[in-house]
Amino acid sequence: MRDLGVGFGYLIKGQRWVGRHGRWFGFGLLPGLVTLVLYVAAFVGLGYGADDLVGWATPFADDWSSPWQGLLRTTLTVLVFGLGLFLAVITFTAVTLLVGQPFYESLSEQVDRTEGGEVPESGLPLWRELWISARDSVRVLVRVGLYSALLFALGFVPVVGQTVIPAIGFCVTGYFLAEELTAVALQRRGMELRKRLVLLRSRRALVLGFGVPLALVFLIPFVAVFLMPGAVAGATLLARDLVQADGGAPDDTAGDDAADGAGDRARGGNGAPNPYAPDRD
Repeated sequence: MRDLGVGFGYLIKGQRWVGRHGRWFGFGLLPGLVTLVLYVAAFVGLGYGADDLVGWATPFADDWSSPWQGLLRTTLTVLVFGLGLFLAVITFTAVTLLVGQPFYESLSEQVDRTEGGEVPESGLPLWRELWISARDSVRVLVRVGLYSALLFALGFVPVVGQTVIPAIGFCVTGYFLAEELTAVALQRRGMELRKRLVLLRSRRALVLGFGVPLALVFLIPFVAVFLMPGAVAGATLLARDLVQADGGAPDDTAGDDAADGAGDRARGGNGAPNPYAPDRD
């Protein structure tokens, strides 16, 4: 239980950090605002096209008498909007992080810089960072989708489906939300997705304490925009402590993508790649 409170503390620390560094708070708002505009435009388009989409998908109901045709198609339209809202909630953070990769990378580096110690850099070109981020986000969303399908089916179990299952659903969402956010700092440390998941599982309660409150407030995308800079800052603080507790940054187990790119940038005296050493020009 203590770890749950500690995890929530990282969320508060992150919001305090951006509060003390107002320029970085404004800097970190830009990707969320861009993503919010894209999602609003998508929902406007869905609003105009939902009726036509449902009508196209239910040609068998064209000859149905009133009120059955209207009842069916109205119900399906509501379900389409519900599905759209669900997809918006579970993808908003991933899309925002993808859109804002350079922004959040810089913000995370600044958090590392102000906290002292080494400031790891991936050494990868921007296009490759975007590719890795997009690839890992898809892998995470596939996992979330599988869990969501299972929990949706269990939701029909009497009593348990209306009490325990929704709570588990928020825990699953919060856990993977924390993974997406800590990935910004952990990727710079050369840590691939598999290694990141192992690290987070080692302190599951800590991660849930950070991610579940965010999952609850991120149900409102507009609120998510303003909390995102602090969430990235808090996730960086969390990642720093997790890596230190795990014995420092990985070496031989680092992802090939990060190691290869960093090797092009930083070379030791014997010519061996040193992906975790900061620039010392």
